[in-house]
Amino acid sequence: MSRPKPERLERAPLAYENSQFIDSPDGRLFRMMAEYSEPMARFRRQRIEDTVVFFGSARFRALDEANEALELLENTGSANPAPPAEQPARPEEVESGEASEVKLMLAESAVEMARYYEDARKLAYMLTTWSKTLPGRRHRFVVTSGGGPGIMEAANRGAYEAGGKSIGLNIKLPFEQLPNPYITPELNFEFHYFFMRKYWFAYLAKALVVFPGGFGTLDEMFELLTLSQTNKLAKKITILIYGPDYWKNVINLDLLAQKGAIAMKDRDLFQYVDTPEEAFEVLKAGLLEHHMEHGRGEAIPETPELSAQEILGPDIAKTR
Repeated sequence: MSRPKPERLERAPLAYENSQFIDSPDGRLFRMMAEYSEPMARFRRQRIEDTVVFFGSARFRALDEANEALELLENTGSANPAPPAEQPARPEEVESGEASEVKLMLAESAVEMARYYEDARKLAYMLTTWSKTLPGRRHRFVVTSGGGPGIMEAANRGAYEAGGKSIGLNIKLPFEQLPNPYITPELNFEFHYFFMRKYWFAYLAKALVVFPGGFGTLDEMFELLTLSQTNKLAKKITILIYGPDYWKNVINLDLLAQKGAIAMKDRDLFQYVDTPEEAFEVLKAGLLEHHMEHGRGEAIPETPELSAQEILGPDIAKTR
């Protein structure tokens, strides 16, 4: 029995251009590999040797120069503001007596958080100014944040104002969110997988500064503390907890030691600091002691680093 001749087929997509496959469960392995290999290639090209990571709240914005008002964001990493009833009270609401107790409480907290924003900004500026003077052919102790607003923006902003590079490791979230504008464009990342983002936070970090924050900040802080406690890090990492007045009301780390949940010596894994100047001196001392043993007198080249392919040439005949 004869069958009609089928119509001409379109060319099949190449496997790596087949979005139906790449975005499927079968393509998950390749997506995870890409979130390792693509950042690695960019870090090498931009001559990044190591980082100092800043964690902290993403929900508070700084005192805005345009409207001089503090604003609370809807969610961690969100670009949208929280509902009006959850916003800090504005000066006119306080004067008129219209502000609720919640709004008054948030207003007081907002002033405190604005102070931490400015402290993070200043510390990142000081750290970047100093790191730019260090010898070697790669950028040392590059300020790194989660790429969003709040304390993350402050860290990237301070590095930007010092004329240095800074890294933003953003995460793709199911609501509107944008990277802050102070990240070095070539070092602006967005991850799908939280665990790959965490890997890059830990892998390059030589120090961590934990500013006041919420669930995400606590998560990242304890992740790095646990890696350090269990000696899983093949390096000495300096961990600073910024703002003891805030953190000692949130978590009682001394109680963990008193109850035997952690060893007494585990309290030496971190140090409380409360000013940018104090934090900078502790960071500088730790970084110089543990991570500057092989400094060289060379300057960092202006041009991006060549890839292995560019250095060695093709290892097999080019196909087309």
